Amino acid sequence: MSSAIDKVSAQIDANRAGVIQRLADAVAIPSVSGDAAHRPQVIQMAQWMAKSLEGVGCENIKFKELGKQTLDGQEVSLPPVVFADYREGKADAKKTVLVYGHYDVQPALKSDGWNTEPFKLEYDEKTGRLYGRGSTDDKGPVIGWINMLEAHRQAGVELPVNLKFVFEGMEESGSVGLDELIAHEHAQGSFFKGVDACCISDNYWLGTKKPCLTHGLRGVAYFKLHISGPAADLHSGLFGGVVHEPMTDLFAIMSKLVTPQGDILIPGIKELVTPLTDEEFKRYQVMDFSVQDMEGATGSKTTIADDKEKILMARMRYPSLSLHGIEGAFSEAGTKTVIPAKIVGKFSLRLVPDMTPAKVNELVEAYINAEWKKLGSKNTLRLEAEHGGKPWLADPNHWNYEAAAKAVQKIYGVAPDYTREGGSIPVALTFAETLGKNLLLLPLGRADDGAHSTNEKIDVSNYVEGSKLLGAYLHEIAAATA
Repeated sequence: MSSAIDKVSAQIDANRAGVIQRLADAVAIPSVSGDAAHRPQVIQMAQWMAKSLEGVGCENIKFKELGKQTLDGQEVSLPPVVFADYREGKADAKKTVLVYGHYDVQPALKSDGWNTEPFKLEYDEKTGRLYGRGSTDDKGPVIGWINMLEAHRQAGVELPVNLKFVFEGMEESGSVGLDELIAHEHAQGSFFKGVDACCISDNYWLGTKKPCLTHGLRGVAYFKLHISGPAADLHSGLFGGVVHEPMTDLFAIMSKLVTPQGDILIPGIKELVTPLTDEEFKRYQVMDFSVQDMEGATGSKTTIADDKEKILMARMRYPSLSLHGIEGAFSEAGTKTVIPAKIVGKFSLRLVPDMTPAKVNELVEAYINAEWKKLGSKNTLRLEAEHGGKPWLADPNHWNYEAAAKAVQKIYGVAPDYTREGGSIPVALTFAETLGKNLLLLPLGRADDGAHSTNEKIDVSNYVEGSKLLGAYLHEIAAATA
């Protein structure tokens, strides 16, 4: 097996210029899913993906249409989900891995603060970085699979597993229609039959030096707190001290949700959290991370905790409550002595096992109603709960993770960190729950790649070595004992 991995890795090195050009070709297509004007380019990107998959030997390539949507005041077609298979040799005797990724990107304009044209891949040879929208999120990682398959075929090495690809074009805009498609295909189709494990490369290393394997994501519960009183905005000189003011009520309620130290004040929330085990705590102790790394990420020295384990656990394994904004308040420059008639406060909780949006919604509603009664206000309160997302957690001792860890050791020469992400990737939970299979998040990019931001990049070393990592992972999968 080692010889096969070495041959494929050497071929990827030989293809270095070509794999960089392949990424450049993809970045040049502005597949911005959230802009109706770019919908033709998103569909063009789907066609580019299909052609590229076909070019490296994939079969049964299909466009799964999702219908239409109204966007920017016009009806447009949703981008198709691209399905594809890769099988060779005695395929029925091989394990099958499902791979997910997305080919759409966030908006980007040079005027946003980019140093280069966002849809033209720029190779900074001094730093070894490739700049361009989608370079790390998620075109680079998706193309890594194509690079890996190409190298196998050129090196004459048979892929020791079967692959099933699912590439969507709406991830950056809510993955509209994807959950329903997965459920339908699982119930009635044959595409997902025989899948043994799943892999997603749509996240990042914890830092910039050490690879990681990610086995958990926090969920989310989002709330809007509506408070209304007067029939219209009022002059504070005429009515200040005369009426109950919605803004005052809102501040009173929101101040009871969380402390400046990050402690959630809603009763019952902490009791929902799965207890910390010694095995899990040891993972945080060995992670290649420091307080200074977090200070660098935030551009400040404002961490609540002063040791890395507490910081990492606050980010990965404990819930948080954040206040996001106020709608209806005066927020422009200058002064305006107005009492808002209606106000909306926005906040969210990040959820961890064993929390669910339904249970959290119940606790939040009961607590806010109780605190509201204490105010004695004559205003009206209404709590609105947005659609939430459950947390996801996989077993990092599964053979899927053991194979990935061996692959990291082979390509990078170090044991990976085992991380959990603070954010959410809803499709991870969808695949894990629908298919009932172990799912691995195998990141290629670094923490400083700037996904969704200006000057998004992927380091050439991460892109090229990451393509090798995907191949090594599949060979280790084939050798793993299920």
